[in-house]
Amino acid sequence: MATPAFSPQSPPSKDGLRYLFIDFNAYFAAVEQHDNPALRGRPVIVSPLDSEHAGAIAVSYEARAAGIRRGTSVREARQLCPGIAVLPARHDRYVAVHRQLMAEVEHHLPLFKVYSIDEAAFQLSRSEASPAPALAIARKVKQGIAENVGPALRSSIGLAPTRLLAKLAAEMHKPDGMTVLTMEELPHRLADMTLTDIPGIGASMGARLARAGVHDFLSLWRIEPKQARAIWGSIQGERFWYALHGHEVEEPATKKSMIGHSRVLSREHERADAARIVARALLLKAASRLRHYGLFASALSVSVRLRPEGGRDGARRFAYSQNTFCFLRAFDEIWSELFGKQAKGAQARCGAVTIYLAGFAAEGDAKLRQGDLFEPANPADDRQARLWRAIDRINADPDHKFQRLGRRADAAETAGGAPTRPVTRHVMLARQSGLNLNYLGVKIAFSRVPEEAEFFY
Repeated sequence: MATPAFSPQSPPSKDGLRYLFIDFNAYFAAVEQHDNPALRGRPVIVSPLDSEHAGAIAVSYEARAAGIRRGTSVREARQLCPGIAVLPARHDRYVAVHRQLMAEVEHHLPLFKVYSIDEAAFQLSRSEASPAPALAIARKVKQGIAENVGPALRSSIGLAPTRLLAKLAAEMHKPDGMTVLTMEELPHRLADMTLTDIPGIGASMGARLARAGVHDFLSLWRIEPKQARAIWGSIQGERFWYALHGHEVEEPATKKSMIGHSRVLSREHERADAARIVARALLLKAASRLRHYGLFASALSVSVRLRPEGGRDGARRFAYSQNTFCFLRAFDEIWSELFGKQAKGAQARCGAVTIYLAGFAAEGDAKLRQGDLFEPANPADDRQARLWRAIDRINADPDHKFQRLGRRADAAETAGGAPTRPVTRHVMLARQSGLNLNYLGVKIAFSRVPEEAEFFY
């Protein structure tokens, strides 16, 4: 059966600027400079781990001038730029500032969609659809951010007929730029743009385009919608084509297909036995998120990147469940296959671990009633799953009602005085006790804005 042709919502308009796309520059590093004025104007990098071998996940523009890029190791950054400020990632803080920024921009324009922690699209009104008023509202947005949130939080703004074009416009002048992109200026205004700089075109898609004879922006512009669908292998190719040519395109609703976490491992966790503990902790985090979304999983995959190269991966399927014990059993089977008792397993150096829960069903889904003979008729009635949901509530408790479970004995207390600071004890597996994994499971927030409760799971 043939796939029906795709129809955009509206034709392109010659002066119809519909969107303001905002891209916050070097966001994590900028938040650190925002919070600490002494760092403003100084080279700064943000690292996910307290390790000289960790790669930078955010680089201030002052550090970029020294040749430092995302992924540059802390050790190399210090060599390139002696005196550089190296700061540990504080992802709960980045989320909090993100919410302040979104609230400020919403004083000026209605939010259309948050694309990541440092990118969002806002809608322009009909009175703001031409270049002069669009630039005027962009200046108000920048002024509002500087005055009401902080001047260190610079952004690049693109104004265009579609969200894709507005994103490309925002990329044209960094940092702190404002760019209007109208249909009359296309395609030649973007003729020098590298294809892989365009959202939706990575290395793999770039190779597909090259095989189809598309090597630059002008040749991309000249393909037909049906050819775009063939190259992409789906209707997404036509959606891309129409958005690139100025048509309003409705974005399909996204359905969560997997929940997972990754962790680059420090030297102390690179042995297989230590990496296993980290991976199990990541699995506990993913299981908590799964229950938070009200989903049940039926598959687990585990991937391990080795040092200096190579990797191993495995997967298991099981009856639909929210029970972390079920997931841990599947994990242990996979890990035994990957490393087992072989000599090579004991000698393996693990560079990173990734785990994913997948194969989802939601409460009330008919698939949940097709369970295993030896599993609960309804996975929601699993007593162990209910136990884990109770643990989630304790660990995510924002009001710290469970502080009575423990308290810190500080100097005042040991000297006979009253304890000065309560401490919340999170319920965890014994093997996790003392495991110092900074912002476990929410460490990279560029592509997804974590919910605040995730920092407490």
